[in-house]
Amino acid sequence: MRRGLRHAAGSSVAHVAFAFFAMGGWAILANREYPMFRALLAGAVQGTLSACLTLFLKTAVERLSSEFVGIKALWAPPLIACIASSAILTTIHALSGTPEILKTIALPLTVSTSYAAIYNYSLYRKGGRA
Repeated sequence: MRRGLRHAAGSSVAHVAFAFFAMGGWAILANREYPMFRALLAGAVQGTLSACLTLFLKTAVERLSSEFVGIKALWAPPLIACIASSAILTTIHALSGTPEILKTIALPLTVSTSYAAIYNYSLYRKGGRA
């Protein structure tokens, strides 16, 4: 049982699926006061965006982390990831007609930015910069 759980925890497919369902579900909840079609569309859009961002965030932070030196290496990669994620989420939700864009992206953006900051900090420390 533990081995299966450990495998799932390390699986990219599991991470992507979790991001899709968790953040897509959040988007449905954030838009529940609107017609069901709009809430479900917001959920599908956010789920898909979260799945894609989950796949690329780790790689982006690793690349950005190697581009900066000194104290900038600590704060710039998560900030850039946050700004890029914000722009992508806001633009695509606006284009898809999501009613409550701010409510919809607040949780996913907080989670992804927190992950980027924590992961970047671990890279910063591992690189002997701390």
